[in-house]
Amino acid sequence: MSQYNDFGGASNPYYSNGASGGGYMPTGSPFSASGSPGGLKRSEASHSLRPLTAAQIIKATQAHTDADWMIDDMEVGQVTIVGQVCSVQAQATNCVYWIDDGTGRVEARHWVDSSNEEDAEKWSGIEDGVYIRVTGGLKTFGNKRYINATHMRPVKDAHEIYFHTLEAIHVTLILERGPPLGIGQAAQPRAPANATAITGGTNAYANQSSSVANFDEYSHLPALQRSIIRFILEQPHNDEGIHVAAIARAIGTDGDALKISQALDQLMDEGHVFSTIDDSHFNVSR
Repeated sequence: MSQYNDFGGASNPYYSNGASGGGYMPTGSPFSASGSPGGLKRSEASHSLRPLTAAQIIKATQAHTDADWMIDDMEVGQVTIVGQVCSVQAQATNCVYWIDDGTGRVEARHWVDSSNEEDAEKWSGIEDGVYIRVTGGLKTFGNKRYINATHMRPVKDAHEIYFHTLEAIHVTLILERGPPLGIGQAAQPRAPANATAITGGTNAYANQSSSVANFDEYSHLPALQRSIIRFILEQPHNDEGIHVAAIARAIGTDGDALKISQALDQLMDEGHVFSTIDDSHFNVSR
C-alpha cells in the first residue's frame, strides 16, 4: 500500500460516519411482498447496497439468468467492493477491470459512452495498482460473473480499505445472527435465512419502523446535504425516487441547481443516496 505513506490531510472520502453504511443504484427484479428481519418489504432489497468481499461475490449463486443473486441463502441487490486494480483492459464498447482485495479477484466493467465527456471524466484516474471502490450489480456474460459498475472511484484514504472489510464482516454477521442486543434487551428469535434487510443507518441492517428514524446518522453532513436527505425521507415511499427538480424546489432559494447537483454527487460518492430510474431521480439508501 505504498500509495498511502502519507495520511496527512486525508479527506475521508468514504462513509463519513464510521457507524453508518449506505447504498444506491437499483438493479434486479422486484421481490415478493413477504417480510424481512428489518420489517422492510423484500421489494426494497433490489434497491439496496451490500458491502462484500471478492470471496463472497465469487460464491454468489443464481438459479437462472433472470433470478436474483443469492449469498448464504440471502438475496443481494447492489454490491460494493474495495480492492486494488490488477489490470485494465480498454475495449471499444466497455472497459474491464480486475480487482483483488486479498480474498480473491473479481471482474468489474463499465460500458463506454464516447459521446459523453462527463462520462469519460467520471472514469478517469483508474489504473493499475490503484485502490478503488466499485458499486454496481452482479451480472453474467459467457458464464462469467462480473460487477456491472455504475460508480467507480479511486480510494483516497487507506482507512477506507480496512473500513470496508470490517463493514462487510459486520453486515454479514448481522444478517446471520441479527443486530446486537441493547442493554436489558431479551434475545429475539432469529429471522429466516432467506429474509433480507439491507439498509443503511446507525444500526445498519437492523429494524427500522420509520424511514425518517435515526436521522442523527446524517448530522455530520453539511446543511444542504442534510436538507436533501430529510426531504426525500419525508416523501411517500416511491421506488422511482424523487426528481431533482422537486428536490430543488423544496430546498428553496438557498440552493441553486449547481449546488443541488454537487450535493447529490457528494451524497452518492458517500453512499447516502442512489439514482433510480434515471440520472434525475434519487432515493435515500435505507
